[in-house]
Amino acid sequence: MTAHPISETVASLMPRAKAELTELVAFRSVADPAQFPRSECEAAAGWVADALRAEEFQDVALLDTPDGTQSVYGYLPGPAGAPTVLLYAHYDVQPPLDESAWLSPPFELTERDGRWFGRGAADCKGGFIMHLLALRALKANGGVPVSVKVIAEGSEEQGTGGLERYAEAHPELLAADTIVIGDTGNFRVGLPTVTATLRGMTMLRVQLDTLEGNLHSGQFGGAAPDALAAMIQLLASLRAEDGTTTVDGLTSDARWDGLQYPEGEFRSDAKVLDGVGLIGTGTVADRIWARPAVTVIGIDCPPVVGATPSLQASARAQISLRVPPGQDATEATKLLTAHLESHAPWGARVSVEQVGQGQPFRADITSPAYASMAEAMRLAYPGEEMQSSGLGGSIPLCNTLSALYPEAEILLIGLSEPEAQIHAVNESVSPEELERLSVAEALFLRNYAESKKA
Repeated sequence: MTAHPISETVASLMPRAKAELTELVAFRSVADPAQFPRSECEAAAGWVADALRAEEFQDVALLDTPDGTQSVYGYLPGPAGAPTVLLYAHYDVQPPLDESAWLSPPFELTERDGRWFGRGAADCKGGFIMHLLALRALKANGGVPVSVKVIAEGSEEQGTGGLERYAEAHPELLAADTIVIGDTGNFRVGLPTVTATLRGMTMLRVQLDTLEGNLHSGQFGGAAPDALAAMIQLLASLRAEDGTTTVDGLTSDARWDGLQYPEGEFRSDAKVLDGVGLIGTGTVADRIWARPAVTVIGIDCPPVVGATPSLQASARAQISLRVPPGQDATEATKLLTAHLESHAPWGARVSVEQVGQGQPFRADITSPAYASMAEAMRLAYPGEEMQSSGLGGSIPLCNTLSALYPEAEILLIGLSEPEAQIHAVNESVSPEELERLSVAEALFLRNYAESKKA
């Protein structure tokens, strides 16, 4: 890395950053009280609020959002006439899944093979630390040249929309000239990348009922309709034989024009087992950035251990549908619901419940703020030019902010490159990426402030 003063300052701050990320990762802040105590999220929110106060933010507040979670807000005034930049991250995390599959405890930040492992290390507690590093580096090198608002969401991973609804009810709160969403990632380690598009999502729970109660499979099996078998057949209708998503009425043939994702690299990043094929058609970029993708993320059924020879009277599944730019998530929800209702076999009774939704997003990467970011990334990543890519994941808040502040430029950067394995076991962050992206963000804020003076 070049010996720019900002770079030197960030490098000197990295031990402190690691200590702080260790503290923040230790909170089991899964925003689902059925899995972890609400107090874990409240403690994490308190930690974030204290960190903002320590950086002399004003108006620091824990915002009680309509979904029952808390988002943390703070304001740092800049020089008179300076533009305002909103920095976003979220402190809630995905559940750790099978904790026994982690090589180190999921809520203890652990250094291994040059990376820092822990749930939320990249997604997105590390994003909040990135914002702190950038601001501290600017303070140590002449001051922060813009007014800064920080918002740290408390339920992004649940998709329950608390912050979106709060922002709509308080539209002045997050108003800014430019918004930096610190929740995406580079295409790969060392390649500076801004995210141009996000898929939206809808989350549904479907329940099938076929019998008044469970039955002996020997006495009734072969004629009595088994709800679990019906569910298997229903879920199978959501994919073609090649794995392409097949929801009635939902198109699945769009193409991605731009940075491509070589299949070999994707297989390696996704850790696909030897001999196992990829699903779908078209390029990998088509499939993960430009087309819908359905995933069964949970099924309620008897576990293998302790299972009895019974026909199941009821079965339930949770389904995630990623919705690409150009398609409407509300319409996709209607189509998926209709598909589930019409494809249930044997007249099984169907009930569908929506538990989350967010619209897809497309950024304007030709806007002036992107020129400032490109210059900043060029210095933070010597020898590399900024790239733009899609992201298959969803950040529902982006569309809310775009609608509330149509003149604001929205940039998406972050620490969730492929090696980070976000949402999986053994999530990790690259400290080098944290350092370089913190430098890039600090330089961006300086470049952006200068561009507004011109």
